[in-house]
Amino acid sequence: MATATKLEVIDVKGKKAGSVDLPEALFGAETNVPLIHQVVTAQLAAARQGTHKTKGRGEVSGSGAKPFKQKGTGRARQGSVRMPQHRGGGVVHGPVPRDYSQRTPKKMIAAALIGLLSDRVRANRLHVLESFSIDSKPSTKAAREALAAVAPGRRVLVVLDREDDLSALSLRNLVNVHVLTWDQLNAYDVVVSDDLVFTKAAFDGFVEARGQKEASK
Repeated sequence: MATATKLEVIDVKGKKAGSVDLPEALFGAETNVPLIHQVVTAQLAAARQGTHKTKGRGEVSGSGAKPFKQKGTGRARQGSVRMPQHRGGGVVHGPVPRDYSQRTPKKMIAAALIGLLSDRVRANRLHVLESFSIDSKPSTKAAREALAAVAPGRRVLVVLDREDDLSALSLRNLVNVHVLTWDQLNAYDVVVSDDLVFTKAAFDGFVEARGQKEASK
């Protein structure tokens, strides 16, 4: 349950295990929907390979000779079997390799993410889990039970610390669960998730890193 400045930390049994501070600069911002749309669209565009290619009439194989004489046949005149109206001919105005990426300033990317996180806090859809308590070997069952105690949503984004390998291995086979480290957090993955779950270590790392960036501005 979120308050104005604090968020409860939940253990694997769903009980309160403490609280964390929510810096106003990171979790109290206004949500700018057009900005988020622009950033997410740019992110999806940058993921496109742009390697699509069709062959024009100058690239397909086939003779360049006229298929039949110009006049006297009663048919429309034809110059080559490589023309687009012929089977196996070239494609007219087909796609060619291109770069789909859009220029998106870093400040816009950061503002979109902060706006989304603030929205998740206001909707009580951001949660902090003390840890997944997986010590010896990966356990998908333990990870599933821990998430069920914290996040009721169907699609869950879990944010881990980079050192938490056991939790990452335990979560990777769960359906509708996406796993990131805190320095990979981005607007698109937050948008498509119903609930956002940080481990305490990941939350502290994210807040510390973002706080340093804000202070350096």
